[in-house]
Amino acid sequence: MCSIIGYLGLNQAAPIIVKGLKRMEYRGYDSVGVATFSNNQILVRKGVGKVIEVNKSVRLDELSGTVGIGHTRWATHGMVTDTNAHPHPSSTGEVAIVHNGIIQNHEELKKDLQQKGYAFKSQTDSEVIANLLQYHYDKSRNIKQSIVDTVADLKGDYAFVAVFEDGTLAAARFHEPLIIGIGKQGYFISSDVLGFVEHTDEVIYLDNMEFVIIGNSGIQIFDFNANPVQHQITKVSKEFADVYKGEYAHFTLKEISEQPTTILNSGNNTKLELDLATDFIRHAKSLYITGSGTSYNAALVAKFLFSKYAKIKIEPIISSEAHFSPDIFEQQSILIALSQSGESADVLEAANIAKKAGSKIISIVNIMTSSLAHLSSISIGLGCGPEIGVAATKSFTAQLATLYKIVDKISEGSLGLDLVKVSEAIKKSLSDDSKAKIQEIAKKLKDVSDIYVLGRGIHYPIASESSLKLKELTYIHAEGLPGGELKHGPLALMDSNTYVIMINPEDSTYSDTLTSAREIKARGAKIIGISDKPSDVYDHWIEIPKIEEVMYPLVEIIPIQLLAYYAAIEKDTDPDYPRNLAKSVTVK
Repeated sequence: MCSIIGYLGLNQAAPIIVKGLKRMEYRGYDSVGVATFSNNQILVRKGVGKVIEVNKSVRLDELSGTVGIGHTRWATHGMVTDTNAHPHPSSTGEVAIVHNGIIQNHEELKKDLQQKGYAFKSQTDSEVIANLLQYHYDKSRNIKQSIVDTVADLKGDYAFVAVFEDGTLAAARFHEPLIIGIGKQGYFISSDVLGFVEHTDEVIYLDNMEFVIIGNSGIQIFDFNANPVQHQITKVSKEFADVYKGEYAHFTLKEISEQPTTILNSGNNTKLELDLATDFIRHAKSLYITGSGTSYNAALVAKFLFSKYAKIKIEPIISSEAHFSPDIFEQQSILIALSQSGESADVLEAANIAKKAGSKIISIVNIMTSSLAHLSSISIGLGCGPEIGVAATKSFTAQLATLYKIVDKISEGSLGLDLVKVSEAIKKSLSDDSKAKIQEIAKKLKDVSDIYVLGRGIHYPIASESSLKLKELTYIHAEGLPGGELKHGPLALMDSNTYVIMINPEDSTYSDTLTSAREIKARGAKIIGISDKPSDVYDHWIEIPKIEEVMYPLVEIIPIQLLAYYAAIEKDTDPDYPRNLAKSVTVK
């Protein structure tokens, strides 16, 4: 998972590219680099670290030239080193590329190119693209032909942007996103509109198996068979231009704090699609739901809601596992696909498998122009605005709120859904008093090695999501457990060095969960209670507002998001950009 950007225009390219990379840093932040075309040569600067660090060290933004490419990396092939950072020039220096994705046949291509005399410096699969382009360009001296020949040789999922010796930009996509921005001062091409949205809101979304050539005379788009392609210019939402932390220290805290509003907005811009999806689900032969990470935890909540309130069986599938059981899908079935970005490789693969089997795809996604939205029969927008923090927060509750709306419609109001009331409860959980108390508890977790989170019934998926947030932000080992499974193994792990978070609102699960808490306490573990009712068994109590039982998941996750955030601050980790993780995992 990486961010890539190219620019050709009237202004100096490097400052524009560096600023765009900073906006897209959530997509990858192991290393960063920029290449520009200036005085008939391609100049490259790059290094390990975040954009601001590398720019301070090697002055990326001072490279000269009005044509350039840039990249932030999330390593897949090769260690995190200066040499493995992008851009990668070809061995002759006449071509340089930035790349997102994985080239599956890079080893055989590299061996063949080396035999032909092309040298390699890095451990990456990406450098193959640079030398392959150079090889075909050496044969034809024609940029268009060199791209056609190169994409014919490549296997895998990828998007790349290249700059050639004459200052021409070229880019191609195969199952990875690529967007062209058309501005008054120049052209942009990027993996994300955030890379250039402050300069223009007019874009062209390249379709799969298409490439573009951008020169001073304009842009030309072709399919992989070299046939010209025409595209309409699309206006993107200006909300993407407002990606700033404002008064908040981190995007993660800002996005946690936005949830009283974002749950109310969920699905509002796609009400017709939500109604249509409801009708599709009512008449489905069978129903499945898929997601990865946080989205899968939302799918587990959906299973409870659909079965109890809509009386519909729905099977949750971890997206990465769909590949190993493709026969599960069938004609007239429906797959609900959950994704924040709409570009996660595992979710896209699951959706494609289901579609090939004759299933209809209903996506619930935050980016309505994403690959997942395009392949879906119906797409429902989360409407929660850009989420920059790598660990999902507001997109999770927006997914839940959308699923609640669907189930409430199908069940003709049996949920008694009142999101305004839920919004008010979330506001209370985000009060200054609540935050201060959670901050104090977070200090206790600084040197803890193991945290367990227990929940029963509909609270178990929230326990699972809570452990994921703690792992992502604090790097503490955390595990979500069904409360009833405590005696079937996990009780052996409980001792005085362990913290256990009990998700325990006063509902039908309350008494059983409190009994489990006492069993844990008897083994010396420390108990953090998430509840609307105090208990002497809790060493620390985080109060949540009392609300209807079915609505608790939307509220009880909030204090744990805050706990993970503040614990990350205590451990001096970056809550916005956890190590080794990227926002949307577009490679398998």
